[in-house]
Amino acid sequence: MRVLAAATALLTATALAACGSTAHDHPSAHTTTTPTHAPTHAASHSAAPVVNKALRPGERRVEVKVPKTYTPSPPTGVGTDDYHCFLLDPKVTKDSFVTGFNIRPGNPDVVHHVILFRVPPDRVAEAKRKDAETPGQGWTCFGTSGLGNDRTIDDAPWLGAWAPGGSEQVYGKGLGEEFKAGSMIVMQVHYNLLNGAEPDRSAAELRLTSDPSTKALETVLLPAPVELPCRPGHTSNKLCDRAAAVADVKKRFGDGPGSLADLLHLLCGGAPAGPTQSCTRTIQSPETIRGVAGHMHLLGRSIKIEVNPGTPRARTVLNIKVWDFDNQGSVPTPPIHLKNGDTVKVTCTHTQALRDRLPALQGIPDKYVVWGDGTTDEMCLGILLVTRP
Repeated sequence: MRVLAAATALLTATALAACGSTAHDHPSAHTTTTPTHAPTHAASHSAAPVVNKALRPGERRVEVKVPKTYTPSPPTGVGTDDYHCFLLDPKVTKDSFVTGFNIRPGNPDVVHHVILFRVPPDRVAEAKRKDAETPGQGWTCFGTSGLGNDRTIDDAPWLGAWAPGGSEQVYGKGLGEEFKAGSMIVMQVHYNLLNGAEPDRSAAELRLTSDPSTKALETVLLPAPVELPCRPGHTSNKLCDRAAAVADVKKRFGDGPGSLADLLHLLCGGAPAGPTQSCTRTIQSPETIRGVAGHMHLLGRSIKIEVNPGTPRARTVLNIKVWDFDNQGSVPTPPIHLKNGDTVKVTCTHTQALRDRLPALQGIPDKYVVWGDGTTDEMCLGILLVTRP
């Protein structure tokens, strides 16, 4: 139980670098996504201009933006990643629901992902204090937003997220994330510095409604371990030793986020090292899946999310057979009802062989890859958007 409590405290909305965790406006009948090409991405991305979708009756838009230009740098002085959190005030004066969002990365060449965290009124003073105590704007936030309300994986306080391939997201009719009057937002930006540090000023637009009949959405995070050893013939790097690799993650991101590899390994059954890892969660209270997404990094090959696998009620809700880091949009689902005792399983496959094909990894040797916040580390994360009675 201590391991479970520790993992739950650490596996929050970051371990979770990011994906569009929302359902589109028009649910599809099928959630299987199978790209037909292997990823060829580089370390940088271009963002085409996005045209907002029309507002629905009763909706309004509010924009939040990083106060001034920020130039990222590795906060520990080691590595090529910076996770930075900015406190933003949308000035919402009445209880509302977020019914959609459009995150606009200011500099897509360095922005690896963006997550918007809800800061409810009872946490605003804590957030303002943290911002004031940290030099400059915002604060470093590897692993979580750094606030006390983000330490849960069954109801993560996400309002939305962006990763390469993401665009404006609109929730289904009558659905939205709760947003109380006086709430604020923490915008977490993961900066990938493989190509150098460049200034950024990202922004986001929220769609809001005050319709009290709106049904509240909640975000469920389904992490699984990554235990990917070096390939035979590629073991000269000292980081091919697992202990050394975990120590390196801790050096770059701190002992807390760096401990996730060991915690997930124990929490999910301690599977032997290899390209494919999985984790199964048991549902503790009734919920209905409304949308689904997956997240991995550059060595990701495939990801699958299943409900009640190995039973007559088995159902696959996401099956990406060829992972593409540059196409991480979420997938809507028809309502999928879960009850106490049902299980949800996430399975990921990673491969070191992609090092030989991706420009972003050229010259970076094999290492024992575990869960880590960096672009050159890995993750295995399923994301469910659910409603509950």
